[in-house]
Amino acid sequence: MSTILILGAAVWPDGRPSPALERRTAHALSLWRAGAGSRIVCCGGLGRHAPSEAEVMARLLQEAGVPAEAILREERSTSTYENIAFARACLAEPRVVIVTDPYHAPRAVVIARRLGLEPRADCPDHRASPKARAREGFAWIKLGWWLLRGAPAP
Repeated sequence: MSTILILGAAVWPDGRPSPALERRTAHALSLWRAGAGSRIVCCGGLGRHAPSEAEVMARLLQEAGVPAEAILREERSTSTYENIAFARACLAEPRVVIVTDPYHAPRAVVIARRLGLEPRADCPDHRASPKARAREGFAWIKLGWWLLRGAPAP
């Protein structure tokens, strides 16, 4: 069975999840309820505001009825690469379902494959803002640079 990985997104100053974090967590919950994975890894360290992204996701999942033993928290990461690389240490098997926004999923899948995982992305419906698309474009350039150099991804 696969493990569900939720990639991090911002936490607001008052500790509430951003819309992206809430959307991704809700989608992962629906996948878990449908049996797409036996465990959920919440990925995301401390951003600009406490608590960590992983802590906020785990709280939302537990409030929705997911047992604590089905939830793992990866709380050190600050990037997509780190989300996946650090979560990999928690995995018993390489099959993962990556939950993130659609514009972000292709890069996340490339990174996961590069790290030896067997990923598939499953995304909530969402239309990315121009700012998010531009940021993702720069992230692809950075990833491409690292891959061309033969170095591990950033």
